[in-house]
Amino acid sequence: MNRTVAITNRHPRLRLDRRAIAAAVAVLDGHAAKFLGGCPAGELSLVFLTDPALAKIHGDFMADPTATDVITFEGDPKAGLAGEICVSADTAWRYVEGPAPAGPRPSRSSALQGKFSAELTLYVVHGWLHLAGYDDLQPAKKRRMRAAEARAMKLLRAAKAVPAFRLV
Repeated sequence: MNRTVAITNRHPRLRLDRRAIAAAVAVLDGHAAKFLGGCPAGELSLVFLTDPALAKIHGDFMADPTATDVITFEGDPKAGLAGEICVSADTAWRYVEGPAPAGPRPSRSSALQGKFSAELTLYVVHGWLHLAGYDDLQPAKKRRMRAAEARAMKLLRAAKAVPAFRLV
């Protein structure tokens, strides 16, 4: 599948490589048969946000104004839209580093940035899997989603297609 991937970065400190992200999506699309047929055909929109911005979307569309890691919106295949995946770079950073201490800015070591890249990529994978038909609201379905996430991340690592993200 040759898909358009529209990438929007609304996080003021996030640095990303759009081509690398599109290449990661292409790897997932290339293995769609392993994931319930994969994300539907059409343009895929990826939006990288801050916690407050994603919390606002969470409140506006799901009546829950708390921060979250990923929100996925189904697209309209008839209009050529696969869907939209909104992810929080702040949540990914907090997951790998923990709460930011008072005082100096958090460490930006290459090892930490690598873990951050993997976590943020996992959020993109999670949204892609939601669009493919996976759900995680019930324990059995959540286990199936987690197994699919692990398989997808293994594929991306094997293809050396985990995009590098940096938080500055």
